[in-house]
Amino acid sequence: MRNILLSVLIAVATFAADLHAEPARVSGLDLEGFDRSVRPQDDLYRFAGGNWLARTEIPADRSNYGTFSKLEDDAKDALRALVEAAAATRNAAPGSDTQKVGDLYASFADTARIESRGLGSLDGELAAIAALRSTRDVYGYMGRAQRLGIGAPVRAFVGQDGRDATRYLVALNQAGLSMPDRDYYLVDEPRNLKTRAALAAYIEKLLTLAGRKDGAAAAQRIIALEKRIAEKHWTRVENRNPVKTYNKVTLAAAAELTPGFDFTTFFAANGPQAAVITEFNVRQPTYVRALAEIVRDTSVEDWRAYFTYRLLDAYAPYLPKKFDDAHFDFRLAELRGVKEPAPRWRRGVELIDERVGEIAGRMYVERNFPPEARTRIRELVANLRQAFDLSIDSLDWMSAATKAEAKRKLASFTVKVGYPDQWRDYGKLVIARDDLVGNLLRSAAFEHERGLDKLGKPIDRTEWMMTPQTVNAYYSPPMNEIVFPAAILRKPFFDPAADDAVNYGGIGAVIGHEISHGFDDQGRQYDGGGNLRDWWTFDDNVRFRERAGKLAAQYDGFKPIDGKSINGQLTLGENIGDLSGLAMAYRAYQLSLAGKPAPVIDGFTGPQRFFLGWAQIWQRKYRDDELRLRLVTDPHSPSEYRCNGVVANIAEFYEAFGVKEGDRLYRPPAERVRIW
Repeated sequence: MRNILLSVLIAVATFAADLHAEPARVSGLDLEGFDRSVRPQDDLYRFAGGNWLARTEIPADRSNYGTFSKLEDDAKDALRALVEAAAATRNAAPGSDTQKVGDLYASFADTARIESRGLGSLDGELAAIAALRSTRDVYGYMGRAQRLGIGAPVRAFVGQDGRDATRYLVALNQAGLSMPDRDYYLVDEPRNLKTRAALAAYIEKLLTLAGRKDGAAAAQRIIALEKRIAEKHWTRVENRNPVKTYNKVTLAAAAELTPGFDFTTFFAANGPQAAVITEFNVRQPTYVRALAEIVRDTSVEDWRAYFTYRLLDAYAPYLPKKFDDAHFDFRLAELRGVKEPAPRWRRGVELIDERVGEIAGRMYVERNFPPEARTRIRELVANLRQAFDLSIDSLDWMSAATKAEAKRKLASFTVKVGYPDQWRDYGKLVIARDDLVGNLLRSAAFEHERGLDKLGKPIDRTEWMMTPQTVNAYYSPPMNEIVFPAAILRKPFFDPAADDAVNYGGIGAVIGHEISHGFDDQGRQYDGGGNLRDWWTFDDNVRFRERAGKLAAQYDGFKPIDGKSINGQLTLGENIGDLSGLAMAYRAYQLSLAGKPAPVIDGFTGPQRFFLGWAQIWQRKYRDDELRLRLVTDPHSPSEYRCNGVVANIAEFYEAFGVKEGDRLYRPPAERVRIW
């Protein structure tokens, strides 16, 4: 009896102690995804995600799949329920958000009506192309194409003036290629030759479906024209230079910079709002100069064929099934290796996001984004800012004068989290339930006019360049702002229930990445006011370029497929963002501990969990064609190298996992790069 009573007393005491104990902490790590046969000192990416890579199949309708993709799926599932409910509301008030979202989605879902309309909604545009008779007409249609969202073969858009960020300015950018990059036309390797043949078949198919009887011959002339255009395109590395691509000119003086190009006719066809354009930025002057010669030397008949094809290509996914299938076969199957089209509902949701994204975004955040998440992320941003400020102080390669300028720029950053404080007004956009292509034509014109309407007005600092349901983030140099949409602020990037280490390694490093873009090889050329201005001393410029060059050389040495290297100069800005952002996030994590030791959770120390948190957000698989395409076009390195390529430069990673000489991720100290 006495023993029973003692046992009861012990049990009660234990229960009382448990009531006052701290709850067990959650690491936030996907332990099932780990491959413990791999050493983190050799391959952190596969240690943290090897089992995930082994068990994950790329869906047949995708070219790649990873951590970002899972969150994108979640966001699209949430939007699907919202837009399908809107589409089922047949008595929505005309012009209301519900009517616009519901009717646009319904117009895409109604495949029977799409088949019955055929090319009917494009009749006006096809007739306008058929009516071209002169070189002046060609320039006029180039301008008209801007209202359709077609860059053929230039694209005009309204952004901020690079040297006066308080005003809007029209910019003219090279465009006009069907394939992803000039290399596809100019580099004669087997894969490119195959793609060129597929392009010829695609062009012929579209033209033949549209009723032309010379589809094959016209396709060859169009490809020859695009090759001439490609030969004059600037490379992607050249286009990353914000000084070289700033060439503001008045309309009156444009003939001196780009003789022969008929800007007067081009802008007049942009619409009545274009009448206010008196100056603009020609981003690639030599291209526009050469384009004037190409226009002069190419027959109007060939331009008619080219414009017809470009129109059909742009709208093929929204035309009868034969056009849609041809578009899939080239754009997704041939170029990216995708096996089958995405479900119709998913494509419809993507269309909603593209055309009325902020209406859908408002619906999304009302149901999927708790207000307290905004507060927590802003706290993390403040910690990252403090870490970056301290890092500037500790730089041994930067002078006091440049440090002072860097600190002023850092202090002037604007932070946007979750969703816009002021939503976009779609009041002038007309959406009809029975006219998909008409909806898209009106939507393109609406966005074009919205851009031109900005000219002469103050900068709208409430505007977002991504929708809240986008799984991404960005930094804008002329706005000097970092922006984090709601859809990325979720597990595994951010888990309110998880220990801070993984959150700092995930969303903390993403925040640090975006801050670091203000100080990468491009962003560093803008000051705190968003203006292109060299605020660096000569010696600091030299030292920065030396460090950046070492980082570019590291990535040049990575060969993800077929012996093809990452382009270290093309990816330099993103690699600097990764390297500096992760370093800043680690410093911010240490600051958050306030001198207290981090607990061991799931067998890992705080520093180890931090780097594992970074590794797990980069889980991704690519189809081979997609990976090849990205190596040519993408300023981001493939995911494996965004993990392993970065941590090999960070001393704290060596300390966390005891990395030593002989381990695969070991770099001698003299070869490690630290920039910020």
